Formats: sequence, structure tokens, C-alpha cells
Amino acid sequence: MKRIILVIWLLLPAVAIAYHLGPGQKQMTMDQANRLLREAEELAALDSWSQVALRYEEALQLLPKEEILIRQQLRLELAKAQMLSSQLPVAHRALGDLVDELKEEGVGSQTLLQEARSAHANSQYYMTWLMRLEGQPEEVWRPEADSAEQTYRLLAQQSSDQGNVKATRKIKEDLEATIKLARMELSELQGLPLPSQ
Repeated sequence: MKRIILVIWLLLPAVAIAYHLGPGQKQMTMDQANRLLREAEELAALDSWSQVALRYEEALQLLPKEEILIRQQLRLELAKAQMLSSQLPVAHRALGDLVDELKEEGVGSQTLLQEARSAHANSQYYMTWLMRLEGQPEEVWRPEADSAEQTYRLLAQQSSDQGNVKATRKIKEDLEATIKLARMELSELQGLPLPSQ
């Protein structure tokens, strides 16, 4: 009996080292990513959006590739933080890519797809606003406005079908703002303050 206990006692360090070098490494990486996400939440409460985006980028680099859903959720939050930290073009491209990816996947992540579509439509609205202020021709900004309008219509219908009255009302307001933006004269637009996100 003493020999069995001695053998087990001598094998414990080997088991601990094997765990540390195998599954333990993944757990340490996940812990570090979670720490970065907590920091991002604290910074978001302080409206330090550029720092929030940096923490999300660092956490995204740490997450394993097989954590697809978590990585997609984090990419969405990163893009939102980028929009709030004056990185609209970068966020706009990232959201477009994410929406395309989620549409290809199908049924598994419908809620995430709706959130990504909503954020992408918001980025299209702001991109339209900026392009119009820059004096871009209508053939450049119109596709963004039309796409945002179509997405808001889709989201409003989905939200209405789900019985979410509050969300439907908000989406319809966004839809109306997009339509108004597309119809507005440039001189009217230039007299308005930049919309806040």
C-alpha cells in the first residue's frame, strides 16, 4: 500500500506538468482573454472607446480559432467600439464581413446575425452621412443608404414578428432617419449637427 501511495505521490508533478503544458495553457489563455474583456467593460463605462477597442483586439488574438461563436460576438463588440472611437470605415468593413459570414452559417446564430445587421445598418447610415458631407456624388452614397434602408425594413419585420414592440419602434425610427437622410438637400444636411451614435 505504501508503494502505491509513493508512486502516486511521485507521479503528481508529472501530471501537473502535463496539465500545465496541455489543457492548462488553453485555460490560462482563456483567463487572460476574460481579464481583457472585464477591463473593456470597465473602460466602456468610462466612454474610453479607443481603449475598449484595443482590449477587444487583444482578447480576439488570444481566443482559439475553434471558439467561433465567441469570436464572432467579440468581433461585433469590437466593431461597435470602433464606431464609437472614430474608426467608422474600419468598423463598417468589419461589420459587412461579419454579416456575410453569419448569413452563410444559417440558423445557428440568428440573434447574433440580427445584432450584426443592426450595427451594420447603423454604420451604413453614418457612412452615408459622411459621404454626403464630403460632397460624394449620389451614385457613391446612394447604395449605402439603400442598403441601410432595406436592412432596417428587414429588422423591423423580424422584430415585429417576434412581438418586440419597443425594438420595432426604435428600428422604424432608424428607418425613417435613413429615408430622410437620403432625401435631404445637401444644404439642409450641412446645417445639422453630426449625429451621435
